[in-house]
Amino acid sequence: MFRKLTLKRNIRNCKKRIEALEFKRSRSQAALVEAILTHTTPSDQETDFFNKYTACIDAERQRMHRYMEELEAVK
Repeated sequence: MFRKLTLKRNIRNCKKRIEALEFKRSRSQAALVEAILTHTTPSDQETDFFNKYTACIDAERQRMHRYMEELEAVK
């Protein structure tokens, strides 16, 4: 029972972290979209931020999916 509660809490925390990371990524994403629309080259810093946050989001999603699989196994 305690394990199920812990897994549910971990899943909820993962979702919150993903939302926070997506919010941080949106600034650099907007800069990249603007560069595409204006046919200019985006700054390397914006590209690096976008790639960094995208990698963090992917890792957090994988962690969340592992927790979900564990929760299904416990049920």
